[in-house]
Amino acid sequence: MRAVRLAVIAASVVLLDQLTKAWLVAVFPYGAEREVIPGLFRLVHTRNRGIVFGLFGGAGPTVQVLLLAAVVAIIVFVLLQLRGSGRDGLAGFGLCLVLGGAIGNLIDRLFRGEVVDFLDLYLRFRGSEHHWPSFNVADSAISIGALLVILAELLSNRGAKRVPGSH
Repeated sequence: MRAVRLAVIAASVVLLDQLTKAWLVAVFPYGAEREVIPGLFRLVHTRNRGIVFGLFGGAGPTVQVLLLAAVVAIIVFVLLQLRGSGRDGLAGFGLCLVLGGAIGNLIDRLFRGEVVDFLDLYLRFRGSEHHWPSFNVADSAISIGALLVILAELLSNRGAKRVPGSH
């Protein structure tokens, strides 16, 4: 039952990620943008051939193959963590978010050759805009999942360091 629950979480992330990207590609031409919350958030249609923050985006085919291999390695690592550790709760949920996000972006890399990004957070301050690099649902799931795994680890270490009978 645990495996089914974890698979549903990861699959839900992949489905939401791919549906939002398919919607964006169908509705927004490449480069289009739409203001949602002025001065804070807009939808944009961008593409990323690299990794986080667009690093290695302009690299040649060899680096692109290495990036694909790295994503596959991350997926395998997360699967092994889920299988081997018997993790449930916060850490298991976080790992499933990371897994679903990694698979969602892998699908883009395999079928589009690049990752579709569309969420643009920014601040307008004194006449200039300061942007966080655009991202997508998969990126959000990976980030939130990683934070949950770290939090679960910190909470478990905190509990493990307590000496019985001490306050």
